[in-house]
Amino acid sequence: MVMQSRCQHNGLITSVHKNSQNTQESLCHRKENIMEGYKVFEPDWTCRGFQYEVGKTFEEDVTPSCCNRGFHFCKELKDCFNYYPFNPDNKVAKVIALGEIDEESDDSKCCTNKIQIVEEISWEDVLRMVNLGKGNAGLCNSGDWNSGDWNSGDWNSGNWNSGNRNSGNRNSGDCNSGDWNSGNRNSGDCNSGNRNSGNRNSGDWNSGNRNSGNRNSGDWNKTNFSNGCFNTEEPKIFLFNKPSDWTYRDWLNSDARYLLNQIPRNVVDWIWSDNMTDEEKEQHPEYEVVGGYLKILDESECGQLWWDSLSERYKNIIKAMPNFDKEIFEDVTGIKI
Repeated sequence: MVMQSRCQHNGLITSVHKNSQNTQESLCHRKENIMEGYKVFEPDWTCRGFQYEVGKTFEEDVTPSCCNRGFHFCKELKDCFNYYPFNPDNKVAKVIALGEIDEESDDSKCCTNKIQIVEEISWEDVLRMVNLGKGNAGLCNSGDWNSGDWNSGDWNSGNWNSGNRNSGNRNSGDCNSGDWNSGNRNSGDCNSGNRNSGNRNSGDWNSGNRNSGNRNSGDWNKTNFSNGCFNTEEPKIFLFNKPSDWTYRDWLNSDARYLLNQIPRNVVDWIWSDNMTDEEKEQHPEYEVVGGYLKILDESECGQLWWDSLSERYKNIIKAMPNFDKEIFEDVTGIKI
């Protein structure tokens, strides 16, 4: 005889259909088969086409088998997202298995032939439950404020980073958009150096690959500032369109470069009305009231103002650069000598 009965499990009431009263009484006391867990659903509370509803119990007359038949769930919430996208539009619920249970060996995945959908879990609570850190939008982060997954560092949009502020993956360094970098600010991959756009560089600022030196645009260089490959000597540079005896490092350390870096930017100068052109008067009619206008000097005007104020000693330092050519200098800087 088929009969419907109601039995209570730890305060939860479930509806059960069984073939006999003895079977019903046996099931109501099989506490070893009660297991709490979590389940993820589509936004409409379906899973693989089956419609669920919070507060209800569902039962199938099958022997549960993971990945084959039965109602699937996970004992750990984070493991649910091995099977469902980590998407805030999906529904997440706490469930209780009340029937026979089959468990997966790889993770906490289980299935049962009888499941109760206990309560919905908000996405805010999901984020808190699957992350050890705070403020994470990703999954399984022990660091803080990550939008990626499995990060022990902070502020990562990539995945599996122990460093901070990485948009790439598996970086132990910081601020990398590439992958597998132990250095910092690399857009390439597998760099132990810093600020490389190439791959597998132990040096810094390389756009090539496998450079142990710095600032190389080629590959396999064991020197600095090379744009070739397999170089061990630092190359000389052109100055004023001619070969020089300077390396780029010489230029970086030169007094001339230091002085030229002092050229000011965004300088303003008061132009009295008597010195204004007709075009300036048209563009700045307020000169009739205030007697002039504030002019923002362009780059060449700033440079010329700076040059005219230099001492002869400093001017001679700049003019002593190898191959110095005043016409090329004016063409590049706007400064007339």
